[in-house]
Amino acid sequence: MALVRKGFKEWDNAETEEKRVYIQTLLTNAGAVSISTDDLVRLYIDWVSIYHETHFAVIKEIYKNPGITRYRIWMNLNGNIPREDSLEADFFKLLIRDLSTGGLIRQHRETDYYGNFVKKTTKRSKSGTLKSAFDDSDQYELTELGSNFVHYTMQDVVTQIGE
Repeated sequence: MALVRKGFKEWDNAETEEKRVYIQTLLTNAGAVSISTDDLVRLYIDWVSIYHETHFAVIKEIYKNPGITRYRIWMNLNGNIPREDSLEADFFKLLIRDLSTGGLIRQHRETDYYGNFVKKTTKRSKSGTLKSAFDDSDQYELTELGSNFVHYTMQDVVTQIGE
């Protein structure tokens, strides 16, 4: 009941209809299927509360296009590339950093048979500039936690495997 109360409180405090729909979908899915723990549901409610619709737009692009680059995300959402020292570039880097440090997305990494991440070999850049905010080489993917978040908040009532 505490989770339902928390969900309704966040739903009531939601700034946009989109966030209300995410909370509603999450609570519906949490009631219809056993997701995991109450801690995950609590975390997902918090994420809906703290992230902005622009964060969700980036998450949706990565969900629809696993392995997408920052350049392609930006082009799909905005269409033209601004200067590296622009407000838009700084904002986009912030969005990616928020989602990366929040545990929803990561740069794609190779794994071994057991799921361990394989260490990346680094190449020294001979260029005199830093990596672009709109880099077109590093690919991004949702983490398992991020995939589960999308599954339970951005999709209609899900069915449990094996039903």
